[in-house]
Amino acid sequence: MKYTCCIFDLDGTLINTVHALNRTIDMTLAHFGCGPIDQAHTKVFVGDGYKEFVKRALIYRGDTDLTLLEEALPLYCRLFEDNCLYRIEAYQGMRELLDWVKERGMKIAVLTNKAHAQAVACIETVYGKGYFDLITGEGPGMKRKPDPQGALYTARSLGAEPGECLYLGDTNTDMRTGLAAGMDTVGVTWGFRGREELEEFHPRFIVDDPREVISILEKPEAY
Repeated sequence: MKYTCCIFDLDGTLINTVHALNRTIDMTLAHFGCGPIDQAHTKVFVGDGYKEFVKRALIYRGDTDLTLLEEALPLYCRLFEDNCLYRIEAYQGMRELLDWVKERGMKIAVLTNKAHAQAVACIETVYGKGYFDLITGEGPGMKRKPDPQGALYTARSLGAEPGECLYLGDTNTDMRTGLAAGMDTVGVTWGFRGREELEEFHPRFIVDDPREVISILEKPEAY
């Protein structure tokens, strides 16, 4: 089999976390007397780690000099610890894809810019403990996506070459990550960004439903 490992982004790919992210940033902004942001902006602001998310939200709400950032970052982290599981759920068809992949002996892994502890909590809440072979979130010594370090670390840890990995994500950050790691990259349209953003980076595949990935893996060239 050409592909022995599937590496998934978390937010907007494996799990719909927009309610948790939106709730936490709104609570952070409210602490400073700032108004909320809608889910559409939340989907655009996330993807590059919580620091960038908070920066973008503050700028959007008028703090263009980021005078509130130093206080806002630890506040967001504290609030997110209590709210990271708020209304999170798997995307329709994702469990079917993951079960299909696992049944065929392929490894499955998560690579996210979400803090590692929260990433593990989200994955284990939705999919159960031990379901994935490896979960890697933001932490000491691990560069954030789109740096390919995490993707290459994941492949190496699971005994796979980059060319044997299928990397799946929903944002430009993910497309740049997979491509930089030398992996066949799949853009997914059910998450936080649209097809147009994904197409700009020319991933190997773009899919509209998780179950379309099964069709990709069933093709002769996947073996």
